[in-house]
Amino acid sequence: MNAKETPAAPEMGLRERKKLRTMETIRREAYRLFAAQGYEATTVDQIADAAEVSPSTFFRYFPTKEDVVLDDDYDDTLAAALRSRPPGEPVIESLRHGLADSLGRQLEADREDLLLRTRLGFTDPALRARSWDEMQRSQDVVAALICERTGRDPGDLDAHCAAAALIAVSTAVVRYWVEHDGKVDLVPLYDRQFAQLAAGLRL
Repeated sequence: MNAKETPAAPEMGLRERKKLRTMETIRREAYRLFAAQGYEATTVDQIADAAEVSPSTFFRYFPTKEDVVLDDDYDDTLAAALRSRPPGEPVIESLRHGLADSLGRQLEADREDLLLRTRLGFTDPALRARSWDEMQRSQDVVAALICERTGRDPGDLDAHCAAAALIAVSTAVVRYWVEHDGKVDLVPLYDRQFAQLAAGLRL
C-alpha cells in the first residue's frame, strides 16, 4: 500500500494502467488526508472526493478504509526476491539479499507512507486488530515461500515456526523504526537483526 509511482509493466494495457493510476491516486489522497486531519476524522467520502472518484469506485479498489492503510505489495516483491536467489541458499540469507535489493528500494521509496501507515497500525484500535490479521497472513506467505524453497510440506512446523520468528523480528524492527520517527535507515536495521537471528540470537 503506497502512493509511489509504480512503473507499469511493458505488457500492461491501457485499462490496467488506468486502474493502477486510479488506485495510486486514491492512496495518495488518503494518506494526505490522514496526515492532515487524522485517520478517524477522514471519511471515505472525503477520500473519494479528493481523488475525484465516486465512493463506489473507492470500494472497488479498497473494501474498507482500513484496507487503504493495510494493503501493500511487499509480499509479491519479497516472493520475487526469494525466487531470484540461488537454490540451496539459506532462506535468511536470501531475505537479507532481498532487503538489500528490490524490497529495500521499495521500502525506501515508500518511506513517508510506510511511516504514516505503520504508526496508524500501532495506534489506531481498529487498525491494530486488523494488523494482527495481516501479520498472520504475512506469516503464512513467508512459511509458504520457505516450503517452496526447501521442498518441505506446506504444513511443515519448522517452516511455520521460522516464518513466525522472521515476522516477529520484522515487527520489532518496524516498531523501533517508527518510535524513532524513521530517522534511522530501515534496511540496515533489518539486516542487523536478521543476522542476529541467523546466528542463533547469541546475546
